[in-house]
Amino acid sequence: MPPTPAVAALVFGDRLELAERFVAVLADTGISHGLIGPREAPRLWDRHVLNCAVVHEAIPRGPQRQQLIDVGSGAGLPGLALAIARPDLDVHLVEPLARRTGWLSGVVAQLDLSNVTVHTARAEAMWDRLQAPWVTARAVSRIAQLAEWTLPLLEAGGSLLALKGERAAEELAESGAALQRLGVVDAAVETYGSELLAAPTFVLRATVDEVVDRRRFRSRAPSSAGSARRRADRPRGTRRNGPAGGEPRRRPS
Repeated sequence: MPPTPAVAALVFGDRLELAERFVAVLADTGISHGLIGPREAPRLWDRHVLNCAVVHEAIPRGPQRQQLIDVGSGAGLPGLALAIARPDLDVHLVEPLARRTGWLSGVVAQLDLSNVTVHTARAEAMWDRLQAPWVTARAVSRIAQLAEWTLPLLEAGGSLLALKGERAAEELAESGAALQRLGVVDAAVETYGSELLAAPTFVLRATVDEVVDRRRFRSRAPSSAGSARRRADRPRGTRRNGPAGGEPRRRPS
């Protein structure tokens, strides 16, 4: 387990000990369950947990509890990091893979996080069940595809906060017209943690002014944030049906 950086106390405050326990779980079963790569262990704090937690600054605090839906939660990033940093948020983790939601549920119980609910489902399966002012996603898909899956989860005036890399502005420029067609009225790239982290977190924020017409989304082919994350998790140069020229890889049971 990597040592706790001093900046973590500034991000998590009196919930630092809880964040440390989360990092310990990631360094243990998070790696053994294949949710975090073993080479990521030394940089769990800066590259993953703090990188996600600083995004809580994008969500203003209000007089009432707010709901947040985290799509394609995987190892609980950013969902669990935000739930720890912001106990005033009711966080819903939406992940289609049962083996991952089983792990997430165990972590939620282990950390005694009363503000987290885990759902084993695709994002589009939750359109009629959940709605929130905030939806988050990290390393799931490009913004236009992600918007198709997640905009129907937003309340009027709500925002999708997509954690991206340094090419976020380029991606927004390429996808701006598509986002407008989907109902986005404002989109921008924001940075968080610039004064705290060596590498700030880039967030592509896409906001709707009203609840989107879900009927036009339902006509699209079913998709899954989980499948997109699985593609991102695979080493480069590999395919689902096996390496080029080789025998087809058996689908996991």
